[in-house]
Amino acid sequence: MPLKKLTLKSGVNKENTRYTSENGWFISDKMRFRQGTPEKIGGWVRISASVFQGVCRSLWNWVTLTSLNLIGVGTNLKFYIESGGAYNDITPIRSTVTINNNPFAATNGSAVITVTDTAHGAYTNDFVTFSGAVGLGGNITAAVLNANYQITVIDANSYTFTASATANGSDVSPGGGSTVVAAYEIHTGPAYAVALTGWGGGPWGSGTWGVGTNSVNAIQLWSQNNFGEDLIFGPRGGGIYYWSAQTGVSSSTFTVTIASPGVLTVASSLRNGTAIMLNTTGALPTGLSVGVVYYVVGSSGTTCNLSLTFGGAAITTTGTQSGTQTISARGIDITQLGGASDCPIIQNTIFVADVSRFVFAFGCNDYGSTVQDPMLVRWSDQESVTNWTPSATNQAGSIRLSHGSEIVTVVQTRQEIVVWTDSSLYSLQYQGPPVVWSSQLLGDNISIIGPNAAVVASGVIYWMGVEKFYKYDGRVQTMRCDLLRHIFQDINLAQASQVFAGTNEGFNEVWWFYCSQNSTEIDLYVIYNYSEDVWSYGTLGRTAWLDSGLRDHPLAATYSYNLVNHEQGNDDNQTGTPAAIAAVIGSAEFDIDDGDHFGFVWRMLPDITFRGSDTASPQVTMTLIPMQNAGSGYNDPISLGGNSNATVTRTSTSVIEQFTGQVYVRVRGRQMIIQVESNQLGCAWQLGSPRIDIKQDGRRGNT
Repeated sequence: MPLKKLTLKSGVNKENTRYTSENGWFISDKMRFRQGTPEKIGGWVRISASVFQGVCRSLWNWVTLTSLNLIGVGTNLKFYIESGGAYNDITPIRSTVTINNNPFAATNGSAVITVTDTAHGAYTNDFVTFSGAVGLGGNITAAVLNANYQITVIDANSYTFTASATANGSDVSPGGGSTVVAAYEIHTGPAYAVALTGWGGGPWGSGTWGVGTNSVNAIQLWSQNNFGEDLIFGPRGGGIYYWSAQTGVSSSTFTVTIASPGVLTVASSLRNGTAIMLNTTGALPTGLSVGVVYYVVGSSGTTCNLSLTFGGAAITTTGTQSGTQTISARGIDITQLGGASDCPIIQNTIFVADVSRFVFAFGCNDYGSTVQDPMLVRWSDQESVTNWTPSATNQAGSIRLSHGSEIVTVVQTRQEIVVWTDSSLYSLQYQGPPVVWSSQLLGDNISIIGPNAAVVASGVIYWMGVEKFYKYDGRVQTMRCDLLRHIFQDINLAQASQVFAGTNEGFNEVWWFYCSQNSTEIDLYVIYNYSEDVWSYGTLGRTAWLDSGLRDHPLAATYSYNLVNHEQGNDDNQTGTPAAIAAVIGSAEFDIDDGDHFGFVWRMLPDITFRGSDTASPQVTMTLIPMQNAGSGYNDPISLGGNSNATVTRTSTSVIEQFTGQVYVRVRGRQMIIQVESNQLGCAWQLGSPRIDIKQDGRRGNT
């Protein structure tokens, strides 16, 4: 009989048996579909050798008015701004205190340092930065102590940290000096959901965010958004923070009185994060220098603390307040900004409407209350991050949603802001004064699996629910999914809050990443190609994703604590050493006619392009797997001058591709499966329509 062309249906379908899915694809890993045919996905390359601390849960990209291309990186431990491959720590300071009377104690031969600070208020895994300390007399020098450390709490008045040096016999006496300043960062959160300890108390909606091991203000899954030149971000269950990217230098000059070591009193209030430069030509206390920029890390009225602790007698000098802030300037609680009024102090998620320029807090405390209302939506006055008090002369306001028990997440489209509760979907639309924002219920009995599980692609919102997928393009629809059982029969719902979605619009794709049933780390993904309406799946460990038109490639966060550019090259370059990416696509079963005859395949003509490869001899392995009957085991291949595993190679390095013309095999079965895989550095490939030379080979039932 003539050659049989194997042109299989686009997409992977595992909703039926492998035999019922005849003429389609059944397994995949690191594969996508382009114009109906499968191809290996692109590689990934780390953006730099630098790393961050904690598991990244959120990424946000924007460009400042001075053309700085920045990325906000939120982890469970820190908040960073990436620029030029460096991760600049801008984690807000919770409190800054002066510890008196030699708070450090060391043990000979140990790097563990014990700190005594009455009512420090910190939790295990929180971070503190010391300044102004003097050395203990041996290896534990001032430079060792005056650094940023992660702590382990002993009790309410003491904790330990592991220093960068090991103490010797000269360090054993308590020391550090009489005035050590400790700047405590906002509380950290767990990397994963932990049963009965707060946000991880089971599936979404069964736990209380910010309650448990770490309480209010703990960093959990970060929410962040752009506010023009600046960044607004905050931990789930905590306050709202603001980072300024202003440029230019103010000419204002003020008098600074150093009333006591580490404390400034100024003629006008300085906001947290303000850069100041002392310009006196007189004597300065130890630790201060002319021409050096210092940053305010905590302010109250007209008294503020510098990030650098210094000693010496009280003096009066002058300083110049600068509008310029380096990328490493700390984030600031918006309640500390000038003119702050009725700012939310606790919220589930925050958001900035980029067209109308309102800051939103969802699931926040009401006016005059410190109690969180999980269904309350509040917004600031237009063009303001600080004024949240409604009045006849501004557009600040609030609205309470009624369907559901708490707000889960929010996504912005061109015409509206879409809000998910744990059971419903709402639309917020700008109406202008006096209503400002109105709400409309879009649907009930609608689920979303986690706060990062929704994404906008080509004007349509796609999201993963509990046991199904949805889309919203003006009306809510349940999506057809050819991998539904495959996904939801192997997913760890206790870690459902880790699920996140991302777009890869260069390939018309939406990606969802999730934890397999027995894993607490994300290890699986599923891809939906909305242009071709097909699905594929695979294995990959990522913790956050960002597809931004401001960068050349989609970005993802890894468990190596770095960012990688996806769709760059052909290999896994996550660690700086390229490794081959194992990719595979396998078909469902196909047979001759209706499977009433055995078939004998003696020749195969591959159809593969290696376009885009950057190796001289790219190759894949094509395998024909025969079966005696649908659902039975695989037959052993017949090897006689050939075999069932054939390596296909490109034999020409010219611009015109020349592939292996044919390979000889001896395969006999009633049904067969074709599988194509590669695991080679620099290899890129796309499968076309291979052909097999097949003929009937009897109709014997069990032989």
